[in-house]
Amino acid sequence: MISAAEAEARPINRGLITLAVMISAVMVLIDMTIANVSLPHMMGALGATSDQITWVLTAYSMAEAIFIPMTSFFVAKLGTRKLFLISIIGFVVASMLCGQAQTIEEMVFFRIIQGAFGAFMIPLAQSTLVRVYSEQQRDKAMAIFSIGILLGPIIGPVLGGVITEHLDWRWIFYINLPIGLLCLGMIYRYLHLAEEDDSSSIDWGVVAMMALGVASLQFFLDMGNEKDWLESRVIQVALALAVLGMAGWVYRSFKTRSDVAPLWVARDRNLLVSSVMMAMVTMLLFGVVSQQPMMLEGLLHYPAATTGMLMAPRGIAAATMLLVIIKLDPPLGPRLKIALGLCCCALGTYLMMSYSLNIDFYWIIMPSIIQGTGLGLVFASLSSVAYTTVDKKDAVAAASIFNLFRTIGSSIGISIVTTYQFRQAQQAWNELGQGINPYSDSLQHWGQASGLGSQSPQALMVLQAQLAEQSQLVAFVHVFGLIFIGFLLAVPLLLLFRLPKK
Repeated sequence: MISAAEAEARPINRGLITLAVMISAVMVLIDMTIANVSLPHMMGALGATSDQITWVLTAYSMAEAIFIPMTSFFVAKLGTRKLFLISIIGFVVASMLCGQAQTIEEMVFFRIIQGAFGAFMIPLAQSTLVRVYSEQQRDKAMAIFSIGILLGPIIGPVLGGVITEHLDWRWIFYINLPIGLLCLGMIYRYLHLAEEDDSSSIDWGVVAMMALGVASLQFFLDMGNEKDWLESRVIQVALALAVLGMAGWVYRSFKTRSDVAPLWVARDRNLLVSSVMMAMVTMLLFGVVSQQPMMLEGLLHYPAATTGMLMAPRGIAAATMLLVIIKLDPPLGPRLKIALGLCCCALGTYLMMSYSLNIDFYWIIMPSIIQGTGLGLVFASLSSVAYTTVDKKDAVAAASIFNLFRTIGSSIGISIVTTYQFRQAQQAWNELGQGINPYSDSLQHWGQASGLGSQSPQALMVLQAQLAEQSQLVAFVHVFGLIFIGFLLAVPLLLLFRLPKK
């Protein structure tokens, strides 16, 4: 480890440190979603079924959620710089092994390793920016960090689709090699932070409770909809283990104040409220970005490449707003920034509630730009407020908890909207189908106007296709309505912040 005297003797190149840690974080975040569009191609190569191939995504997210809370412990033992270097090496090696996998079992095992090493890099990146920037510059630092947080998951599917189409699905993993080597060299050369020696021992009770709770919760969220939630005994057991593990983790963490999975650091009100709000916003964001592509491809029949391009404006708008914050630093308080951001997100989602099968590119892009502008305001401000009253020595612990809430929030959002959309589609099918009967005057008029009649096989096939499309559209509109309400419900949480007067 580097002593305080040695660290002070070395000049800090904030620009290159920022670039290095942000590239590392974006690399990890892209890998969360880059494999989504490549799953059908992997099935044949790995000999996997449709049920088995989803574990390529689930294994990564479970490993990441388990190891994020352990970041502060390993930093205490190894130091930020050494843990960063080990994480990059492990992540790159695991990525290469994923590209070489020949069976689904090998792929899932290597994805677990990849997720475990990648989990450390996001809280390390955020805590490093907190430490190298002054308190006056922290808003700008967190705006920079938020660019990666927002762009990574959005770029992933687009990049994955391009690579899979023009090269091979294995290159979605091989591409991490040059990027990882670049990050490795930059962090080795420029990142030198003072570290304190630590002789504490690992609290295996906290580790066991945390691993049990987080892994069970991730399994419950990822597999619940597929197994019909609490109708499945496996899901019931997973929920029970998640509750048991989480309760034990909270109790033991506050009791022992261990560096492993340090939930006790959330006693800071601003960190806790920021983490909860980040989980809510991420939950709503992933709800939108998981449902909109399904609507564009499934109902509007856009190609995957076009869908990816139509999803990009949200991320571009968010990055643009973050750059405005970095450059101009508008004199608005964090509460006002977050409130304006949530209102923009709600407005963009409200416009999506007017979708029909006849919308054009304008009505797809405009709400996304409004949402992206709001997300830029929210993410930058929340990331800054979270550390307002946290001691710098607890920055890594706070970053691990903050990013754990973000990770679990994304899983919760996808699970909720997937289940809600499926059930709303069934309900809409039943309600709309009631109007299709031999005694309906509207049906008779339609049959005469179309020339198909109302009882012919061709007419029934057309009606069935239209019923399916309309019921799916109603379900998507209802999902966007639920997300709209979620953004509005997040606004009152701003009153819980306790911000120091400047």
